[in-house]
Amino acid sequence: MVVDQHRGPHPGITAIVYVALFAVSLITYFSLSHGTGYPIPFAPAAESQEIILRYRHALLANAFFQFATAFPLGLFTAAVTSRLSFLGVRATGVSIALFGGVAASVFVAISGISTWVLAQPGIAENIDVMRAVQLFGFLNGGPAFSVSMGLLMAGVSVPALLLKLTPRWMAWQGLVLAAFGILSTLSLVAYPFTFLLPAVRFGSFVWMIAMGFSLPKTLPVRM
Repeated sequence: MVVDQHRGPHPGITAIVYVALFAVSLITYFSLSHGTGYPIPFAPAAESQEIILRYRHALLANAFFQFATAFPLGLFTAAVTSRLSFLGVRATGVSIALFGGVAASVFVAISGISTWVLAQPGIAENIDVMRAVQLFGFLNGGPAFSVSMGLLMAGVSVPALLLKLTPRWMAWQGLVLAAFGILSTLSLVAYPFTFLLPAVRFGSFVWMIAMGFSLPKTLPVRM
């Protein structure tokens, strides 16, 4: 018997890189802004404007690392869906996961770019322009990212659960987080649902690393 092994980027390692870059984006912002809270669109516009004007350098650093997270996320998506196909999964879930992961990567990149735009001279000085860019960035990095991430997690978790490719708790965690991601779209019409956004963001970190290291990478082939 010859063991056929999947070749390509390791999804577990790309997940760690993704999480590390996100952590660095937060650390650099809070370090350079001396612990000042991040300017969120639900705060008074004048308060956000003051933070942006005072800590442009912190936002630029944050934007750089946030933008950078898009690429290991895209690589994770490619690696994990390729591995599912290698393992013989022919269900639509693989395509759903690929679509969701690519979309999440694009949305997080746009969110990082929006933060970079906010930090440019002349943007925050105009409070109406600042508000528009701030909301656009939030929508991309918040609801749009969360629902896309939910599709990625659901598309991977369903075949992993049905075919017993990973521990059951891991697949169920992905499905619960996927449900949160879908429900987070309601944050567009009801503020309380915004609390699902960090649950999806931070919960997906654990799921990505666990799933990336748990999916089998070898397939026995009979001679």
